[in-house]
Amino acid sequence: MGENFIMDIPIVANFLQFSPANWNYKTIQMNGSCLGMMNNQCRIPRGKVMGGSSVLNYMIFTRGHKNDYDQWASNGCDGWSYDEVKPFFIKSEDNRIENDNIDSLYHRKGGYLTVSEIPFKTPIANAFLKAGAEMGYPIVDVNGAAQIGYSYLPVSMRNGTRWSTSRAFLHPIRRRRNLHVTKYTLVTKIIIDEKSKKALGVEIMKGNTKLRVFARKEVILSAGAINSPQLLMVSGIGPRDHLREKQIKVIQDLKVGYNLQDHVALGGLTFTVNDTVSIKTTRILDDPMSLDNYFKYHKGPLTIPGGAEAIAFYDLNQPGNPAGWPNLELLLIGGMLSSEETLRRNFGIRDDVYNKVYKQTETMDGYMIFPMVMRPKSFGRVFLKDSNPRHYPLIDMNYFSDPNEEDLNVLVAGVRKSQELLKSPAMRRLDAKLFPTPLPGCSNHVFDTDAYWKCHARQLSFTIYHQSGTCKMGPATDPDAVVDPQLRVHGISNLRVIDASIMPLIPSAHTNAPTIMIAEKGADMVKKAWNKR
Repeated sequence: MGENFIMDIPIVANFLQFSPANWNYKTIQMNGSCLGMMNNQCRIPRGKVMGGSSVLNYMIFTRGHKNDYDQWASNGCDGWSYDEVKPFFIKSEDNRIENDNIDSLYHRKGGYLTVSEIPFKTPIANAFLKAGAEMGYPIVDVNGAAQIGYSYLPVSMRNGTRWSTSRAFLHPIRRRRNLHVTKYTLVTKIIIDEKSKKALGVEIMKGNTKLRVFARKEVILSAGAINSPQLLMVSGIGPRDHLREKQIKVIQDLKVGYNLQDHVALGGLTFTVNDTVSIKTTRILDDPMSLDNYFKYHKGPLTIPGGAEAIAFYDLNQPGNPAGWPNLELLLIGGMLSSEETLRRNFGIRDDVYNKVYKQTETMDGYMIFPMVMRPKSFGRVFLKDSNPRHYPLIDMNYFSDPNEEDLNVLVAGVRKSQELLKSPAMRRLDAKLFPTPLPGCSNHVFDTDAYWKCHARQLSFTIYHQSGTCKMGPATDPDAVVDPQLRVHGISNLRVIDASIMPLIPSAHTNAPTIMIAEKGADMVKKAWNKR
């Protein structure tokens, strides 16, 4: 479907999960996570719209750390070191953040993709940054040389409205004669010559009509970390045993669907404050000035993307190193689960959990902090339900499966860092306090112990929509690799994958910016490959 102006109002990001713009995926039933969700399933929103998930997301625009990409390169992904990918981050950027922390060597103005700060900041967001500074952490440009510290969110937003990849990249070129877009169309198969192992084109369904579209040069798959592996597998490219089990003829045996990663967060960590300063939907809608301010000037609280306002990065392994490699993020939400009626449905939280714990906060003001694992040690997998491309794939996020509990330990540390901020003068002025009602599924643990918070994380396991890694990039010598460092599918000619699925390891960033970088670099590779011929 196409994007519409309602989708571009930042505060309504939550509501878009319930629109036809969402594939509305869910995980399989989980037994070590998502336990406080309906049917023990976490919801996995994915964009079914021009611009993909950049139309549903919370617009947070962070690139990651130098080590993320240097690690890719050291594992055999030639050309993907930080120094080599940095120009592709900068290439499309139109940076409109103006403050003393911006590092001009890492930014440019004038690209297609506008990056800005949110025009409106609640007193909670201001207190969060002040608290970080008062506790000794720097205020940083998280897309500059160093990431450790605190920042208001850099967002893909222009003039207070969502700046999706559709608005940024497609709208300006929509009249190009060599661009053809077909909406309401499902790609059902990649057409591959079995003898030569050459991709020839794709089969599509437009309504009830099946069509075949052939490529003069190559087929590029950009369906994302859930749909790209699904499409490869239904086309005969994937794990041999799995494809045979689904009665699919194997053309190329590759570990498609493995290596699924995400930045999982501990959800529902709530703090109350003593002032009417948090974001509440009813408060915004009851104030005619809020609506007037937005629709006339694109300012005010409607410009806050789904309530997300500020961010902090920590390296728990090197706490004193300002150039550290983040393994923990704190994401500040300027409201509570009760501040917006759809929010609990958004995450799929069961009514009994909400009613027991969060319903009592409906008359209060407060904020949430999502402690988030930035370099996860637990990996999941995307499977096929069957050979029908119209049937949703099976998604096993496999959160917290690491036997050493490293991911859970990071989240517990994130709770402690969030509590540490309560000691700061900035948070004391708001009388910020941890909301102390335990989850019913953790009643066998003493509240606020490490064991309790690990249980809490397993109950309210929040995806931050960063699914990636399922068509892993790596050299031919890597038995787990699906694409090579030129993003070409191993063993198949004229077929590339260019999206978040190629990430060998998820970077310590919200994945929208890295995915756009991959697209820029992939486009450069395609142009170079065919201009030589």
